[in-house]
Order: sequence, then structure tokens, then C-alpha cells
Amino acid sequence: MAIRVKLRLKSRLGLRREMDVIALVNSGFEADSPQVLVPVGIAKELDLYTHLLEARIESYGTVAGPVRLYVLPSSVEAWIEESDVRTPRIVCDVLISDLEREVLISDYLAGELGIIAEDFRIGLWRLKNDPKGKVRKSYKPSTR
Repeated sequence: MAIRVKLRLKSRLGLRREMDVIALVNSGFEADSPQVLVPVGIAKELDLYTHLLEARIESYGTVAGPVRLYVLPSSVEAWIEESDVRTPRIVCDVLISDLEREVLISDYLAGELGIIAEDFRIGLWRLKNDPKGKVRKSYKPSTR
């Protein structure tokens, strides 16, 4: 298992749509700014895909080799909203992938959201501001 959280995304472009997604916390996704990688389908639902002409194309290293992704700087706000807590909204760069099937959270964004991994194997996590002893369970993967 891995750590997946329910993330709320709100577009800062176009129709400014928002939606909940299940996002994989990927500590290997190292970034110098808060970034969230989304599949093309999510980009379309958020009305970001219509802004591809404004995007940069960058190469990223992966375990399978380099991939090219569309980057829309500062194009979404992201936050965690659970029944008992809501994190601050973080402005993020969006990376759009036509290969990836899951939403991925960069290490930088995970830190900004206050996500702390308790156990990657069984998918336990918490937030920095959670009371002592509070542990949250990972969500099941979702592919849209």
C-alpha cells in the first residue's frame, strides 16, 4: 500500500472549476515548488487542458526514464479537507501527463500541506497539526 490523501483542487484559470481527487503522496517526486501531477482527464475536468498553449514543456526524470510534461505554473489551489480538518490552500504548479493514471503530490506540496507519513507499507499518515496519537488511513487508488 502507499499513502493516498483526498485532495481538493481548484483551478485558477478559465472556468475555475474545483474537484476532489485521490492523490498519491510521492516522496520521490522532488520539486523546487509545490507541484501536483494530473492525468489529462483531470486536467480536462478542471478546464486546464484548454490552456495547454500557455504551458511550458519540461522533461522530468522517472524510474522508467525521462518524460515530457506540460507545466502550468501557479494554476491550481490545493488543500486537504477531511471531516475534522481543512489545511490552508496552497497555490501549485500543475504538471499534465498523458501517461500517468493517478494524481501525484510532490514532496514540496506534501510538506506545505503538513502531511507526515507514519507507515508507507500500510498507508498510515497524519497532519502536522493533528492531536498526538491521531493517525489517518490511506484512501484507495482512484483512476479517472
